[in-house]
Amino acid sequence: MYYIIDKSTDPYWNLAAEEYLLRQFDKPVFRLWQNNNAIIIGEHQNALAEINIDFVRDNNIAVVRRLSGGGAVFHDLGNVNFTFIDTRAGSEDTREMFVRFTKPVLDALNAIGVVAKLEGRNDLVIDGRKFSGNAIAIYKNRVLQHGTLLFSASMANLGEALANRPEKFTGKSVQSNRSRVTNISEHLHTPMTIEEFIDYMYRFINSSGYSGYSRYEYTPEDIEAIDKLVKEKYGTDEWNFGHSPKYTFRKVTKFPGGLIELYMNVKRGIIEDINIYGDYFFTRETNEIESLLLGCAHNSDSLRERLSSVALSDYFANISADEFLTLFD
Repeated sequence: MYYIIDKSTDPYWNLAAEEYLLRQFDKPVFRLWQNNNAIIIGEHQNALAEINIDFVRDNNIAVVRRLSGGGAVFHDLGNVNFTFIDTRAGSEDTREMFVRFTKPVLDALNAIGVVAKLEGRNDLVIDGRKFSGNAIAIYKNRVLQHGTLLFSASMANLGEALANRPEKFTGKSVQSNRSRVTNISEHLHTPMTIEEFIDYMYRFINSSGYSGYSRYEYTPEDIEAIDKLVKEKYGTDEWNFGHSPKYTFRKVTKFPGGLIELYMNVKRGIIEDINIYGDYFFTRETNEIESLLLGCAHNSDSLRERLSSVALSDYFANISADEFLTLFD
């Protein structure tokens, strides 16, 4: 088992390192890392809809797409990110993965008197206020679970950088992202610097309850491969923003399992083009569903028949076929 404490604060490099570690390592990995100011968006999100573009440009905030699902999060140097990579345990679903990989973090915080818990799909909260959002990516039989730990983050920048999307809060009395979040430092009985907090976290994870990790230093070959991923993928507008053509059909719905945005071109009743975005979780890639629905008639019976050939829960965790089909109404 390896633990890695990254010194790079380049968000493009750090997100590329996540993919490299997931795909190339076969041992369990625990990683702590930080980013300079950045918005990190989920793999299937519409980047331009998630950010306050003027604020992002004016303040030189990087926008980077990650390889996992979930929603957009703001990173600065008051935030610590953690990653666990391990073998998938049997047929565990995303909820079970979140429980398994957030437990060490919750144990670490509760050990210093910060009463924290997992709430909802993927949030860690203190007194009902979120300090950590988590997401998952699957590669073969490997699971990557990573999350934020707001320690002393700028709440002003967080609130300004992320776009306000009312449809994400349907049925909830929430006025802004800023009112829902908190910093861990506000709840400590004994003050810590963020450097002391990082040191505490990796020592706790490597303690008797979670022992067996040894420090790993990147080799020149590792660094070269990660640099290549930055150049060819994570540092490109094609990956981070994608192509957003005008669609003749658009619907956005917030389900209990996550928000989905559907964009389609329909000609003579046949789906000619389809793109799906959102902050849902998945264990299979959304483009497989997009390909499956190309050429399908735009009616409920035809869509349901096409979708009956796949396990939809693999693509949209905790979203039923009936719920998904309402997007096409």
